[in-house]
Amino acid sequence: MTFPRPITDHSRLSINTATTRAQWKLAEAIDGYARAGVKGISPWRDQIAEMGLANAAKAIRDADLHVTGVCRGGMFPWADAAGRAAMLEDNRRAIEEAATLEADCLVLVVGGLPAGSKDLAGAHAMVEEAIHTLLPEARTAGVSLAIEPLHPMYAADRACVNTMRHALDICEKMGDGIGVAVDVYHVWWDAELKNQIDRAGKDRLLAFHVCDWLVPTRDLLMDRGMMGDGVIDIPLIRGWVEAAGYDGFHEVEIFSELDWWKRPAEEVVETCKERSLSAV
Repeated sequence: MTFPRPITDHSRLSINTATTRAQWKLAEAIDGYARAGVKGISPWRDQIAEMGLANAAKAIRDADLHVTGVCRGGMFPWADAAGRAAMLEDNRRAIEEAATLEADCLVLVVGGLPAGSKDLAGAHAMVEEAIHTLLPEARTAGVSLAIEPLHPMYAADRACVNTMRHALDICEKMGDGIGVAVDVYHVWWDAELKNQIDRAGKDRLLAFHVCDWLVPTRDLLMDRGMMGDGVIDIPLIRGWVEAAGYDGFHEVEIFSELDWWKRPAEEVVETCKERSLSAV
């Protein structure tokens, strides 16, 4: 079979609610995506909390939307015992939310250095300890955990796991029930990317997130591009993940304070649909 296969419909299109965060609350996003014929949704936990977990779960079911992920668990490294306890409690709530929403995975943004620390190796060890503690509970709840490697620019404050290799090293230590979320924005630059996608295989490839890297990028967090507007060869990477066995959704996740968050949400969704056919 030749990869990537052409995309001819929207049956595997999911939209992460960050993409319309500035325009729509979660209830509006659920309704808007469903009306547009989008089949998947990935909500953020603050939006779930605002709507109420039970209300969100019912609305998503009634709209016949598939939850491709819950954003996010993680932020593991702690500064003290109280911080560790709070982190574990928050992640246990995240697991419960993902289970209630029947999500494909709980996305883990693992966190950076504890406040005032320069101990990167220590932060890595905390990430592994926290996952080792939480993974049995996630397995019991039927929730898969997906480590999302973030671009190295976020190593200090958002995620000290920055490559697929590092994420998969952790997964292999932990066993089943854990894998990776491949976000092209964060990993497109990695010369090892194809080999690490092959290494992950079907069992560890839990999510595939798409957007684009703009040149120039005006803000490294809030200026992601719509697919096709930047320099990432998204179809190439999609071909790699599909050849490795991934057959799930393509989740559009765009933080765009300077562009797409200023446009009508309906326009954003329609553009996501168009570009999912032409640029993914």
